[in-house]
Amino acid sequence: MNKNNAIEVRNMSKKFKIEYDKATTLKERLIFWNKHDVEYHEVLKNINLNIKKGETVALIGVNGSGKSTLLKLMTRIIFPNEGTIEVDGKLTSLLELGAGFHPDFTGRENIYFNAAIFGLSRKEIDNRIQEIIDFSELGEFIDNPIRTYSSGMYMRLAFSVAINVDAEILLIDEILAVGDQHFQEKCYAKLKELRDSGKTIVIVTHSLGVVKDLCHRAVWIYKGEFRLDGDPSYVIGEYLNQVALDHKKEVKKQIDEGKHEHKGAIYIDSPKDFSKINSSQKQLRIQGWEVSDDENAKLVIMVDDEELDSIRRHPRADVYDIYFEQYAGFIDKNTTGWICDYPLAKLSEGKHNITAKCVGKDRVLAEKQIEFSIVGEE
Repeated sequence: MNKNNAIEVRNMSKKFKIEYDKATTLKERLIFWNKHDVEYHEVLKNINLNIKKGETVALIGVNGSGKSTLLKLMTRIIFPNEGTIEVDGKLTSLLELGAGFHPDFTGRENIYFNAAIFGLSRKEIDNRIQEIIDFSELGEFIDNPIRTYSSGMYMRLAFSVAINVDAEILLIDEILAVGDQHFQEKCYAKLKELRDSGKTIVIVTHSLGVVKDLCHRAVWIYKGEFRLDGDPSYVIGEYLNQVALDHKKEVKKQIDEGKHEHKGAIYIDSPKDFSKINSSQKQLRIQGWEVSDDENAKLVIMVDDEELDSIRRHPRADVYDIYFEQYAGFIDKNTTGWICDYPLAKLSEGKHNITAKCVGKDRVLAEKQIEFSIVGEE
């Protein structure tokens, strides 16, 4: 093993045995001894990976891609069918927070139980128990049975124990959403402190903003195979492109099978509803955004009963970020926004309507209408 590496994965594959109609009694075993159906599901295929000492690395990918399985293999909770995984350094994992907690014992007593699981001696726990209590912010509740704790308090205590174990390698699996916003920020700050102190951290998360902010590298696992390893922003960009392609392919398949109903969303940013426009203005600027999963949908903008024909598209990164997951493969941040101008001379004083529609083949997918008034100069 290279002395600069904390973790080395070589030619590693993992598969799980799935048995259907498995006998559960002795009688069933005797009668149906040769009638059970067995299937092997390969979760990870020929993975090769180096994680250097002092690096913070994210494992990203969609659900079911094998990220958590790879993390469990690193902890040696499970073992590979082929290949090797070598670890150099004391390791702790934040996979199942609160493992070993007993509901009838106090928070303080459970700190001793849980920290012992992580390999700390009684003396080591004595030396840092106050630090753990302070980090959890449980105060006087620390001497109450943890069955009286809320789920948030329970998770805060468990995280506080795990994060204060003096380990060289820290493995984290989707447990960063612990407690309220204040405590989450505290957890992130602690992880950054550990990262900056030279700890090796491997994290599985779907929070891509956290990956960009916290990690030195991102490793993308796609359908159990190594796909890409490098700068987080680049890897995340390629990952999202693939997510969009996969989502679009799945939606088109559902459309072909008659199982998908197109949907959309539309909004008028300006003018605002019930706003008053001075008649001295020459142009009325109308703008908003529109998204849909129908590639042939038409955007229709109307002032009263007149349909406008000069609609310009423009970027709306904010809308793209909000709707990307829902409309992946059908949304383009460079054309999500729309804008058009209408000469006010064509409108009389009084009330008028603006209607924006996203029109599909056989129905309106989304519609927004606002009312505004033209007022004369005082």
